[in-house]
Amino acid sequence: MRKLQSQIIKEMNVQPTVDPKEEIRRSVEFLKSYMKKYPFLRSFVLGISGGQDSTLTGKLAQLAVTELNEELDEEKYQFIAVRLPYGVQADEQDCQDALAFIQPSKSIAINIKASVDGMIEAVEQSTNDKVSDFNKGNVKARERMIAQYTVAGMYNGVVLGTDHSAEAVTGFFTKFGDGGADLVPIFRLNKRQGKLLLKELGCPEHLYLKQPTADLEEDRPQLPDEDALGVTYEQIDDYLEGKDVGEKASEIIEGHFLKTQHKRSLPITVFDDFWKE
Repeated sequence: MRKLQSQIIKEMNVQPTVDPKEEIRRSVEFLKSYMKKYPFLRSFVLGISGGQDSTLTGKLAQLAVTELNEELDEEKYQFIAVRLPYGVQADEQDCQDALAFIQPSKSIAINIKASVDGMIEAVEQSTNDKVSDFNKGNVKARERMIAQYTVAGMYNGVVLGTDHSAEAVTGFFTKFGDGGADLVPIFRLNKRQGKLLLKELGCPEHLYLKQPTADLEEDRPQLPDEDALGVTYEQIDDYLEGKDVGEKASEIIEGHFLKTQHKRSLPITVFDDFWKE
């Protein structure tokens, strides 16, 4: 095994094989324990995109809330699923199917188009320069997180993130956008392991077999993650499981890992030196 590969696997906490039932229970107990630790908390908040990761995280959150309420014999806790479209979302039906599967305590929809467009207009007017489509995509991700934290503040909640290890290793998330959350209950799983958990939970196949896309860019709508990354999730998953994926794929994965180290760190201080290496 490559030296850096071994280091990455350790940092990403990926196991070569998992028991779906055990990993479901592990995440649910993690969420329940956190909620019990802080008596002022009443809710989990998560944006639902209609993709694999938010569907899995949302279902785990709802399971945790249901169990907590059953243990108390009262409806004290809730899971709030938040739809966050920019205008009209192309795969809206998948979002509705995900909600039907999750059965959240509460579901709300917040259209972020006005806030995103307002920010872009304000910046462009102030700078007399153009915000790129790629940059605008990151603004969308950050506005979605602003909305989720606003909802969490209203309902004594914590914001959940959908970051898993196959995403974390490549830094394929927006810094302080979808990368900004309080709890990430599926970190340690790669993409195929997440599929196994959803299958175990009885999720409709089309939600976890669909092509992953962040869908943030308007010039390239529904751009597949794998096209943006230059490597497939099968290769990333194999790499994280300690398998040989070849020199080219390994170099791409390791390049993403090294380039995006800052995304997996708290704001850098004078005592941090990882960026100097």
